[in-house]
Amino acid sequence: MPHVLLIEDDVAVRDGMELVLRRHGHRVQAAGTGEEGLALLARPGGGGGAGAAGGAIEVVVLDLMLPGLDGFEVCRRIRARSQMPIIMLTARGDDMDVVSGLEAGADDYVVKPVTARVLEARIRAAVRRADPAPRTTVPEEFDGLVVDRVGLTVAKRGTPIALPPTELRLLLELCAAPGRVFSREQLLQQVWDHGFLGDSRLVDAAIGRLRAKIEDVAARPRYVQTVRGFGYRFGPL
Repeated sequence: MPHVLLIEDDVAVRDGMELVLRRHGHRVQAAGTGEEGLALLARPGGGGGAGAAGGAIEVVVLDLMLPGLDGFEVCRRIRARSQMPIIMLTARGDDMDVVSGLEAGADDYVVKPVTARVLEARIRAAVRRADPAPRTTVPEEFDGLVVDRVGLTVAKRGTPIALPPTELRLLLELCAAPGRVFSREQLLQQVWDHGFLGDSRLVDAAIGRLRAKIEDVAARPRYVQTVRGFGYRFGPL
């Protein structure tokens, strides 16, 4: 079961979530502040990511409204050094909070209070995205962008590009069918495992982060194109 780092300042909420996750078989490390959570990740073997030896933390569940170092900054700091999945917790589902959290690098979000079943499903989905199954053993090249589905690496004109699991899975889905238009609902199903009840902001924010890394000019994308009113398609211009 995935090893979880839970960063939540409300003692009752933190203890309840920790108890539920442990009952489901997860190893859990809990922190009450952003600084404490970052310190746990900084320990030897603390942030090795999915599949790392020694029981390294595989997924972070992060409250946004933390005292001191808030969740947005914690998310940015984790993302600057690790590609592990981050699920943010928000009390209101406020549009600005959600968008800001996703832009900071979170992969998914849940609104408190969250049921154990929903949180467990989101954690499992996040870890599955970190280990996408290869569809071909031959690296594919798209006008200078090379995608290796076995090694799970991406490079542009010979320069490696580090992508978090969600962005990598999104790119793998899009480039598996160049020219095909994917609706946001289809991408939510295939990348996030959310079905048709998911939030399309997850898709738009991840597309924005992906473009910032693979495009020469994110505002004029060549690889991941918007099909207005329908969704997105992959195909170098």
